[in-house]
Amino acid sequence: MTADMEGIMSTIDQQFVEYIVKSLVGHPDDVVVERIIDEKGVLLSLTVNPEDLGRVIGKRGVTAQSLRTLLRALGTKNDARYNLKIVNNDDDRENYTTSSGDSSDEPVKNSTDETVDNASDYSKKTREELAELDDLDI
Repeated sequence: MTADMEGIMSTIDQQFVEYIVKSLVGHPDDVVVERIIDEKGVLLSLTVNPEDLGRVIGKRGVTAQSLRTLLRALGTKNDARYNLKIVNNDDDRENYTTSSGDSSDEPVKNSTDETVDNASDYSKKTREELAELDDLDI
């Protein structure tokens, strides 16, 4: 097997996720899948255009959960444990901290303690769903 073939085989999981996500989003050129191997298994970090974040997560996280299910099936075949992290690279990300238990409607403060206006309800709900999905261990 050539070095090129080994490189392709070692990142088939990356290419798999990238192919599926690029088929779903409106900005396929912005899809980036980074791969990190640690003691827990393979972590795939998915970054998409902020406008496509909702499409990747889906209603109530169904699309993201489906991606994780497909990765679990791939992991069964390859004797590997996969985790998928969906990265929120929205420009406002640095100003917001959201946890799954955060239900207050008070404005969130950034690192300089200036009040930051809340995002739209849809954006806030998407961030909360993303935080909940990151807590799942699949």
